[in-house]
Amino acid sequence: MHNKTLSELSALLHNGDITSVELTQHFLNRIKTHNVNLNAFISVTEESALAQAAAADKQFADKTAGKLTGIPMAHKDIFCTKGVRTSCASKMLDKFVAPYDATVVEKIAASGMVMLGKTNMDEFAMGSSNETSFYGPVKNPWDTERVPGGSSGGSAAAIAARLAPAATGTDTGGSIRQPSSLCNLTGLKPTYGRVSRYGMIAFASSLDQAGPMTANAEDAALLLNVMSGFDERDSTSVERDVPDYTANLNDSLQGLRIGLPKEYFGEGLAPEVAEIIDAAIKQFEKLGATVKEISLPNTSLAIPTYYVVAPAECSSNLSRMDGVRFGHRCDDPKDLLDLYQRSRGEGFGDEVKRRIMIGTYALSAGYYDAYYLKAQKCRRLISDDFQQAFEEVDVIMGPTAPTTAFKLGDKTDDPVAMYLADIYTINTNLAGLPGMSIPAGFANGLPAGLQIIGNYFDEARLLNVAHQYQQVTDWHKQIPTAFQ
Repeated sequence: MHNKTLSELSALLHNGDITSVELTQHFLNRIKTHNVNLNAFISVTEESALAQAAAADKQFADKTAGKLTGIPMAHKDIFCTKGVRTSCASKMLDKFVAPYDATVVEKIAASGMVMLGKTNMDEFAMGSSNETSFYGPVKNPWDTERVPGGSSGGSAAAIAARLAPAATGTDTGGSIRQPSSLCNLTGLKPTYGRVSRYGMIAFASSLDQAGPMTANAEDAALLLNVMSGFDERDSTSVERDVPDYTANLNDSLQGLRIGLPKEYFGEGLAPEVAEIIDAAIKQFEKLGATVKEISLPNTSLAIPTYYVVAPAECSSNLSRMDGVRFGHRCDDPKDLLDLYQRSRGEGFGDEVKRRIMIGTYALSAGYYDAYYLKAQKCRRLISDDFQQAFEEVDVIMGPTAPTTAFKLGDKTDDPVAMYLADIYTINTNLAGLPGMSIPAGFANGLPAGLQIIGNYFDEARLLNVAHQYQQVTDWHKQIPTAFQ
């Protein structure tokens, strides 16, 4: 049952072959069995999940059920969920119970899906390995001595181990796509503004974007249909009609123009990953696509630009976590300054503190122009590179991550090496473009993903491209042996 797609589960539910309560209990049992080894979930909402499932079964009885009604899923623990702990994997919010639902949570609940619980993540979404969580690292189901990627590593591990058929993630610099690559999933970061950020606890407001994480492209399209749309409560939400993302999945790729950025295939890319990407590109050529080399000349600016912009915005956003209005409060503060210092010192982990310090420095008087303003100018150059490329090609392809999953602890003492894990994904966030990662093969038993980048609001094309590839390959159907 746990190996089936959203469409297959929907058919079983609508045909009466299984009830939502039975299906939900099946996944809850798998979580009880396997989460102890993976640490993918922070909170499991068994009681409310079964209540939602019972309500879904009533809809089936009344013939009012929709396509996704009754199907279990999980939310990254960055989305506010009314009456349920929303921790952002931080001690700072360990006791925070959200008083309202995020828009994404509202929309998915309205579709009839059942929330199994909240998944583990890097603290405040800051990390590329899911090792910065207050609740401990998540482990990769393909090799539990390795990382699942981050920051949406809990969602990725949960789907890879089939503890949930789908989950939400957020992507600030690759946090949906990179763990999708390392765990053999399909993960999509939509265009900035396509999915509401209301109720999604902010890391870097101009970069954060929510998206679906699933086993395949068709499932991603179904979930994106539900998640997308204008939200007047989010000032960055784009007022634009939402297409049916499943409508064009079966369109031919004949004549599709694929661009391969030469900057994505140089030093730093593991040879075994390069081979996997090369084989995937050849498969697209067999499907009728044409391939040409392109250049994104400002790619080298991505890491330094991102690590000025993102920490600056996180420094501002996390200033509200002061032990007064939000978050952990220290015991017996001597005065207001002691309250601030000890509450924040105790509540935040090392990586969050590092980024707050970098961001505060970059925004401080005398340094704003030298760092933050210059980074924003570089960001425009990066965006312009993509727009010039899209005059010649329809989509851009390349590796999602430079390597397969690395060992737990390998990079925790080297922040720069950790930051380089997102070198191929950061640019799309800086430019606000949609991008996705799809399973493309294995090296030494570990999965690697192909990244597909599109122009603004071109998610339907990305999903079509991914779906057509998945019709002629079976990488996305591979499941870790221990979780079959």
